[in-house]
Amino acid sequence: MSVTIKDIAKSAGVSYSTVSKALRDSPLVKKPTKDLIMAVANELGYQPNIAARSLVSKKSFTIGVVWPTIEQTVLSKLITTINKELEELSYTTLISINEVKSALKIFSRYQVDAILVFDSSQSIVSSYSDVPIVMHGLANKQTPYPVIDVNRQKATYQAAQYLYKMGHRYISYIGDVEGDKLQKEKVKGFEQAILELELPTYSFQKIRVNNFEQYDGYEAAKQLLTLAKRPTAILTGSYDLARGALQAIYESNLSIPNDISIISYDNFPALEHFDIPLSTVGVPLDKISEKTIEILMKVINDEEVETKIFMEPELKITNSCTKIS
Repeated sequence: MSVTIKDIAKSAGVSYSTVSKALRDSPLVKKPTKDLIMAVANELGYQPNIAARSLVSKKSFTIGVVWPTIEQTVLSKLITTINKELEELSYTTLISINEVKSALKIFSRYQVDAILVFDSSQSIVSSYSDVPIVMHGLANKQTPYPVIDVNRQKATYQAAQYLYKMGHRYISYIGDVEGDKLQKEKVKGFEQAILELELPTYSFQKIRVNNFEQYDGYEAAKQLLTLAKRPTAILTGSYDLARGALQAIYESNLSIPNDISIISYDNFPALEHFDIPLSTVGVPLDKISEKTIEILMKVINDEEVETKIFMEPELKITNSCTKIS
């Protein structure tokens, strides 16, 4: 038999209404009493009745997430962080890696409270769902739903500019992916810096990759390291590409940063130990997650929210970069 609120009230020696308020985190219940009730609830194995709660609130307390890939480290880290924060708000996350149109239809049938879409093309979304939508993508046109946009172009521009100030003139970028609009923004920032700083252009200044996996970064860096005049600094378009580049550099018996400086797009604490902590640029993942949760809660509660949300990148420099003469 499942544990009820009355069972918790009896064990804790408080009233039924006090337990009900405490489980809703009501400020009307003092913290010591609330802590006692939560401890008793956990000890008894209490599980809230989601169906009953949904009938009262008219909400399903579920969020649908349309996910582009399960392969990239940073995206996996981001959705893990978002899921954890939603869980603390008593929401369940449903993830779909189906095509956007199909996923939207499925989530609509499940009556989720909102849908979070990670995609660079917003034009296909609005006519396929009557559920509130929040997008991660390019906020470069008017849309009927909020779009959270990271200033990728500014991020790579800042990173290249920093390397220039440190004396680097031969800087290569790894991460040009054909047909990917989000990645093109990063390439634009790099190209803008090269042009404005009047840096010399050369073969392999921009390395095209098929994907953003570690192997792609490894292969691209191997090409650069065989050049007669190799770059003194590398900027990568993702954390996984940087991991591959680091592997190639170490295998070539080169030193970071004495032989090559490196900065990676994707600003979050490294998931693994590097001999040299990696310099990064971009919006910190915890800030992206926090903003995403904020916007999701607003659309669920039918609050006013702007449709274009721009987040500014931050440059975090470690010992993976050095000044050269």
